[in-house]
Amino acid sequence: MQVVWVTRWDELAGLAPYWNALARGVPFRSWAWLGGWWRYYGHAQVNGPRRLFALAVYDERQELVGLAPWYLETTRRWGEVVRFLGSGDVCSDYLSILSLPGHEDAVAVALADWLCGDAHVSGGNVWNALLLGGVDADDAVTRCFVARMEEYGSLVYAQPGPNCWRIDLPATWDDYLAGLSKSHRKQVRRLERRLFGAGQATLRTVDEQADLDRGLEILADLHARRRGALGQRALFDDADFAGFHREVAKQLLADRVLRLAWVELDGRPVAAEYQVAGSHAVYAYQSGIDPAALNFEPGRLAMMATLRLVIEDGFRSFDLLRGDEPYKAHWRARPRPSVQFNILPGRGADWLKDRAWIAGWQMSYWLRAGWKRVASLAQAN
Repeated sequence: MQVVWVTRWDELAGLAPYWNALARGVPFRSWAWLGGWWRYYGHAQVNGPRRLFALAVYDERQELVGLAPWYLETTRRWGEVVRFLGSGDVCSDYLSILSLPGHEDAVAVALADWLCGDAHVSGGNVWNALLLGGVDADDAVTRCFVARMEEYGSLVYAQPGPNCWRIDLPATWDDYLAGLSKSHRKQVRRLERRLFGAGQATLRTVDEQADLDRGLEILADLHARRRGALGQRALFDDADFAGFHREVAKQLLADRVLRLAWVELDGRPVAAEYQVAGSHAVYAYQSGIDPAALNFEPGRLAMMATLRLVIEDGFRSFDLLRGDEPYKAHWRARPRPSVQFNILPGRGADWLKDRAWIAGWQMSYWLRAGWKRVASLAQAN
């Protein structure tokens, strides 16, 4: 295996034709998502300047079989830190080291060897920490990479991340409803008859580029209204966040994987859903509702209408992504743990400092877990 260090945008863009074959049908690993993220967030200097730090892995036939979609950021605390493209405010889930099926272990080993082995003199020695978040706890290629890094003496702390929540879907909408609680099933059936069945509520979907701007405008407006009612910041008010999603949504629609829809009540938008289709699952990324329409349960209306469409389109799963909001379990979603791998070199003059950082991360997690348990007990009493 040969590892090539990619540090320039034109080099990264040259991998675009081959990128999605490595992404395993997960939209947050796709070229549209991660390439678009770098165009909008690569200039940011949250801690210090950011530079591309992608590692492309080629086999003996010079075919691309793996890719670590990373960037490098200078920080005061850790020095040069490696993170996944897509990290931060965009909240990309299911990030991973990318590889063709059957090449997972070879790609993981090649990357670790380049970072820690003899090849590190050509570039691998520039990093002080790898902070890889948004990884599914069962992600095999990333775990193999981490294990190989530990063999080289790197210090690793696997920090639990937020759960994602996924609904396993049956073949029909009626079969899905049969799995809900009796009271929830009754609520859904009532809304179907009273609002959708009577024509008062209508689901509108974005199917053409001509409809995209209107769909995004409705989403941003309803998102801002709901966040404002809760005293929270509206994400689309940020120029980079809004620009990134305008660009990526256009590409996702062209690729026929964007599922942007809104519910109208008597012709007025009251709820919007921004979802992205993968190979077998649809991912519910962002939403918005009109707080003035809460009596009509707009969130439930949008959820039931889009979920029914997902089932009718033959998808096997509906993923509600990160966050432990109670409504997710109410719709029969199950948690999928995620993890952040904090990896330090653990060698040389900084060995003691690296050990101290690992101990600090562990203590911080224990303290947070303890406070959460105390708060939970207090609420229970």
